[in-house]
Amino acid sequence: MQDLNTVISDYAEELISVPRAHLPLELRQDEHGLKLLHEQKMLVACHLTREGMATAGYVAKALGAKMPALGESVTARVSTGVLFRVISIASLDLSVEESFQLLERWLDEAQMQRKGSSDAT
Repeated sequence: MQDLNTVISDYAEELISVPRAHLPLELRQDEHGLKLLHEQKMLVACHLTREGMATAGYVAKALGAKMPALGESVTARVSTGVLFRVISIASLDLSVEESFQLLERWLDEAQMQRKGSSDAT
């Protein structure tokens, strides 16, 4: 989904089509907003708007990562299941009140999946 607040690349959809336990991801914040990258390829971009940056915070939370400071980046290693939830969160229209029910569920699911994968290692 593409709007004024977030962009989800076709590569993101392609990446989640093959299940993997450990995807190295990077969250990078710049003057345009927050980007989620895999091997330097953009997966999700959250623009510097009120809704875009709110979504960025939820994306970071779903990844179990802290929001990076401007000009910095943080890394996360998650499964494609967690990434699926991240992409779903990024596609939400936060101006619709019902979106927050889905958001809460996907954040919970991402947390459970992250815990499950760390228990297995």
